[in-house]
Amino acid sequence: MKWLEINHDAPLNGTLKVQGSKNSSLALIVSSCLAGGNVVIENVPDISDIHVTGDLLSSTGAEVSFFNNTLTVDPTQICNSIIKPEDSQSVRIAYYFIGALLAKHKSVAVGYPGGDKIGPRPIDQHIKGLRALGAEFTFYNDYYVAKADRLVGNDVYFDVITCGATINIMLAATLAKGRTVIHNAARDPEVVDVAVFLNKMGAYITGAGTETIKIRGVEGLSGCTHPCISDRIMSGTFLMAAGITKGYVSLTGAEVNHLGACIDKLREVGLDIERSGDKITAYYSGIQRASNIITGMYPMFGSDFQQPATVLLLNANGRSSVTELVYPHRFSHCNELNLMGADIRLRHNTAYINGVRELRGADVTATDIRSGMALILAALCAKGTSRIFGVEHIERGLENMLATFHSLGADIRVVESLGDDGEDGASGGAGDGERYAASNGGQSDYYTAAGLRGYMRKPGSFAVL
Repeated sequence: MKWLEINHDAPLNGTLKVQGSKNSSLALIVSSCLAGGNVVIENVPDISDIHVTGDLLSSTGAEVSFFNNTLTVDPTQICNSIIKPEDSQSVRIAYYFIGALLAKHKSVAVGYPGGDKIGPRPIDQHIKGLRALGAEFTFYNDYYVAKADRLVGNDVYFDVITCGATINIMLAATLAKGRTVIHNAARDPEVVDVAVFLNKMGAYITGAGTETIKIRGVEGLSGCTHPCISDRIMSGTFLMAAGITKGYVSLTGAEVNHLGACIDKLREVGLDIERSGDKITAYYSGIQRASNIITGMYPMFGSDFQQPATVLLLNANGRSSVTELVYPHRFSHCNELNLMGADIRLRHNTAYINGVRELRGADVTATDIRSGMALILAALCAKGTSRIFGVEHIERGLENMLATFHSLGADIRVVESLGDDGEDGASGGAGDGERYAASNGGQSDYYTAAGLRGYMRKPGSFAVL
């Protein structure tokens, strides 16, 4: 077991280069299955989800290498179209393999989606769209099979806007016979990035970034080199960090045009936002106003922003609200924040946030990437020491987590149990002889469980590794 130990020290101040987009990179990696030659994807974040997806791609027979944020794929040796259920549970985007492999292999088996624990992620729109192109589905307890002797273009009408299904149907339609038109398509930058990538390989896709996307099927695709867009969710989160910790954060490499609704809301709350060349900076202005946030699909205020935004609104004068229309159950972070002294009341799909509450350190658990980021930011402005469990969720989305926060001045370290039973000695589950390590990315120092409990009573006395 491992956890983060965080102490409130000083406001976050500094400059970050924004990592490549996690969501776009994952889609691009799977999309490379369609190519007839080598594919090079640049600006790929070095995070656990990328490695898992690369392993899934390798399991099909593709040759995959990843070095220095560049991922290279040779898909010409793909010979397997079965993604095992236990592997599919590792990431939610395994369903992209249906769209990427079905035209060539005529049958694809995939386990049901995994990923973050933020409520149901239905795949009904994926199935509806693929059926419109001629796929037939058989469902089993832990996986499903899609078959099609030949995919044929058609009109696809989504009942709801869905980024994942829009990308999946684009992939399938690229090698389908004839023309496909996707109505009520998602407009997310990640959809546009995938369309640009496919067009570089020889696809014929128009309208990406609008609600109507047209794809004319082609016989085959070539390889290409493509730089992934920057991660807009991490960009918005670190801009919020300036207000949460009362400091300033500058970002280089951010796609500012992808952040319109987020930046507008941050200014409404009271942050000063400045743009100079390729740099965007958020400053704490001394004013934090209450606000009402309603999430929606791009270009509206994104669901992935609402968890750190909840922490930002804890500093606001008055009562704020966050209404979640995309993932109505995405409020696990609110209970954890209340453990830290927040006053958040949940009713249906809305969180009501009473501001100007002093947070205190506590033991809390992250259940997904965004809740983990929110809890880190809350801990950085809480009195005392916080421990955040569920570190693996944060590592799924943030590259070089410790180095990133250290560069802004955060007092944060990873503590890891070295015992066999995986229990946390500080909570009474381990014997006094079990060893623990504290790390910030360098060397390691070790402590017995009894010694660890003593150190944890004295914040700051842990050796920084």
